[in-house]
Amino acid sequence: MNEPARKMDYKRPDLSGAPDIVEIKKLVTHYGEREILHGIDLSVREGEIMVIMGGSGSGKSTLLNTLLGLLHPTSGEVRILGENLHGVSDVERTRLRQKMGVAFQGGALFSSMNVLENIMLPLREHTKLDANTMRIMARLKMQVVSLDGFEALMPAELSGGMIKRAAFARAIVMDPRILFCDEPSAGLDPVVASAIDDLILTLRDAMGMSIVVVTHELESAFKIADRICVLDKGNILMVGTTEEVRGCDNERIQNLLNRRTEEKVLDPDEYLRNLTAAND
Repeated sequence: MNEPARKMDYKRPDLSGAPDIVEIKKLVTHYGEREILHGIDLSVREGEIMVIMGGSGSGKSTLLNTLLGLLHPTSGEVRILGENLHGVSDVERTRLRQKMGVAFQGGALFSSMNVLENIMLPLREHTKLDANTMRIMARLKMQVVSLDGFEALMPAELSGGMIKRAAFARAIVMDPRILFCDEPSAGLDPVVASAIDDLILTLRDAMGMSIVVVTHELESAFKIADRICVLDKGNILMVGTTEEVRGCDNERIQNLLNRRTEEKVLDPDEYLRNLTAAND
């Protein structure tokens, strides 16, 4: 499948007066006794593409799972469309999630269903539409992601880029207000990864949705982001535009951008103390 290319003169919209559609306030999250997120404050504007990036162990996945309601915070709150995601009933949370789409990292397509059936699945689960209407809606979304004509293929017959596109079609089939993307270009060759970036920009422009992207792909982040949130060890180092992040003089941010390792000098005495303590 040939991937379309986007012109390089893409102009980001002015979102300075846009209202917040996601609000994260003093968010603290634990795994057991280990604190992962240390009082996160972050907002996402309506119509914005917010990229959350950071190194391994920075807390990106934990933050995403908390935003999706899959992980309950220790304290603080997450407000989606003005509602406290973790303070509502299960029924209300399910209703709220129907306004949120999720494109998972590996696509998460069901191997026993063809492409059209996979994309129709949210409609079957959450609506009472007749089968013909659901097929029409699913096919319309397949056209949006340039997958029309591939309805009958099984997931095993799809390329990596096509799997990603099918995942996006399923995520937007119910016209969500917010789309969450987990590592959308991971594992793809540069040309296909660039086309997925173009698709994310197209979805925002065509459907007016807010998009939150978690990624470690620097080129992708700087191509699609209106703003970037840089996480490090469960803390936010910075939230800013791509230009602001590039120009930031924070050493840890520059190490991340320039792929520089942070070497730790090994103290022999400390090593021996730790080794002795481990054997006690």
